[in-house]
Amino acid sequence: MKTFWDEESHLSDFITLNNCWIEKYFKLEDNDRELTKDPTMILRKGGHVLTVTRENKVVGVCALFRESDEVYELARMAVAETEQGSGIGRLLLQEVIRFAKEEGAKKLFLISNTKLVAAVNLYKHFDFKVVSEGQHPTYRRGNIVMEKFLDVC
Repeated sequence: MKTFWDEESHLSDFITLNNCWIEKYFKLEDNDRELTKDPTMILRKGGHVLTVTRENKVVGVCALFRESDEVYELARMAVAETEQGSGIGRLLLQEVIRFAKEEGAKKLFLISNTKLVAAVNLYKHFDFKVVSEGQHPTYRRGNIVMEKFLDVC
């Protein structure tokens, strides 16, 4: 497996993997459709996209949306259905945390849904703490907000 940061040629796979899981469990929202039209907006706004490949095929993705110099939103983490349970989600999260620290971030936060039990458990394993539960004001599918403070050296 190989990891890549901000590989523009992988952005279409990033969108495909994300839209797949969203449509499986929820419905695409306006902000999903906006990102589908222009995924490079993540990079232009100072964010980053991590991709994991196996045999030159993108099998895992994740984004860091820059909120400020010290705060990033961890978002859009997805693993190809055929690769789920293989440790790619854990690898993505480890790499995102490492990279965010290198970028000087002091906090990561995420919006998820308690229906996604495996994802929420993975976040908890990496010491993300629940900040709030209940309907999120921006994302209809969001009902849990979690955060992790980073030890930056």
